[in-house]
Amino acid sequence: MTDTGHADTGASEEQREGRRTSVTKRGGGDPASRGRTTIADGVVEKIAGLAARDVVGVHAMGSGLSRTFGAVRDKVPGGGKTNVTRGVKAEVGEVQTALDLEIVVDYGVSISDVAGAVRENVIAAVERMTGLEVVEVNIAVSDVKLPEDEEDEPEPRLQ
Repeated sequence: MTDTGHADTGASEEQREGRRTSVTKRGGGDPASRGRTTIADGVVEKIAGLAARDVVGVHAMGSGLSRTFGAVRDKVPGGGKTNVTRGVKAEVGEVQTALDLEIVVDYGVSISDVAGAVRENVIAAVERMTGLEVVEVNIAVSDVKLPEDEEDEPEPRLQ
């Protein structure tokens, strides 16, 4: 019998020969895949509202009634910030979202061009920021802002 010079210490052959053994980490797998991320409808609505307002030719968002209430609320001290979700409705699923937007365009612009630019900008922003697939962006043009139109906001009265 030949002596190999290794005392039997209970070490494996890999450890005796100096090879490293792999250690399994707890909770294996990619950390990004551990758990779920949910995105609220309101988050998608804010992103879409801001992206739509960035398009040249979009004068405002929402219907006339919601804009009127918003204008009055903005004039009241402490009334809050402008509502960026006005005119935007989102339905968010696990991996997809659909959006409905209501816009007011400036007079003289091509409505189809503005709608196309809004669609592109909204889809790019929502998909980039959320990772959701935007399956549709429906746009309703509710009004045209004429150059001579004055804002129909009530003047505050002094008493």
